[in-house]
Amino acid sequence: METINVALIGQGFMGRTHSNAWGQVSKFFQTPIKPVMHTVFGQEEEDPRAFADNWGWQNASTNWEELVASAQIGLVDVVTPNFMHAPVARAAIAAGKPCSCEKPIAGTLDDAREMVEAAKAAKVKTFVWFNYRRCPAVGLAHQLVKQGKLGEIRHVRAAYLQDWADESIPLLWRFDKSLAGSGAHGDLNAHIVDMPRFVTGQEITEIAGAIAETFIKQRKLMSGTATGGIAAGAESAQGTGKVTVDDTVLFLARFSGGAVASFEAARQATGNQNRNTFEINGTKGSLKFNFERMNELEYYDATLSRAVQGWTTIMCTHGGDHPYVANWWPDAHLIGYEHGFTNQAYDILRVLAGEEPTVPIPDFEDAYQTQRVLEASLLSADQRRPVNLEEVK
Repeated sequence: METINVALIGQGFMGRTHSNAWGQVSKFFQTPIKPVMHTVFGQEEEDPRAFADNWGWQNASTNWEELVASAQIGLVDVVTPNFMHAPVARAAIAAGKPCSCEKPIAGTLDDAREMVEAAKAAKVKTFVWFNYRRCPAVGLAHQLVKQGKLGEIRHVRAAYLQDWADESIPLLWRFDKSLAGSGAHGDLNAHIVDMPRFVTGQEITEIAGAIAETFIKQRKLMSGTATGGIAAGAESAQGTGKVTVDDTVLFLARFSGGAVASFEAARQATGNQNRNTFEINGTKGSLKFNFERMNELEYYDATLSRAVQGWTTIMCTHGGDHPYVANWWPDAHLIGYEHGFTNQAYDILRVLAGEEPTVPIPDFEDAYQTQRVLEASLLSADQRRPVNLEEVK
């Protein structure tokens, strides 16, 4: 079987999820290409050798420039903080190598645009890890809309709520605009903009209004690095620093097919640990998804007799009918967060082999459209006015 040597640029929370995916994918899927976990890059203080030994990477590096340029590497996978996405991706593209990148694809819209232009000019394949598309329930939602089960889409509601970022959390890179680009907006709204775009097949054309707020404006400085998860093991040092990103962003929008929508992201929505949800209402039916119950999709069929209309909860675990799950476990033997990444690794390998992905997979251009929406929302919040997406290029 053909193989491809993968270089992972970055460690941390996303480094763990991607390492698990590359290590598992050929065990559960019949991949057309077998990934080889060749080298992981990390800063010296992160101890990339220890990370490599733990997660199964053959080599460790503290020089990403040399690693990306190495003739031994066939695919570059970027999981660094957002400000580093663009330089690493551009270097991979310049070397003619396929590049996969965490979301949002860049810390700024300008960087994202340059990444898209570079990829188009070099004609290299790119991928963005919008992993929630790879939930079987979300894939099924996409299929149902494509089949016309919902009729004309008129209303979309999406929210991504977390509660981890309270006053006890020190000044992580996620709270620094120079490193992250934005806060809950880029981290969470990115996902819930991408998913309705994917499920409906429509683009957002206008931000009708937005509000952004930072509730905790100063945080204790950080000592060392987080040891797992988003902020697990993060310790505080003496002194405080300024938070330069949002804690929450809400906005209203219009879709190209005429639907209106609301989006809401927050990191301090107490009691919501990872409530990633969307609801799509059409003339023939509706859908609801909540990642905290990720194996389920709620469906309302308005074409039935009124006497029997009602919300149906679909357990999306049947391999014959639901995307990806034939490669996992029997019916109702549930899958979890990490499986979405493995499903995406499989689709990346299929595209690299010239095959079609199980469901559409975003490239840099696709993810750039989501980043335009994020930029337009912040512009709307700052200037307190509607923003047409034509203004944001």
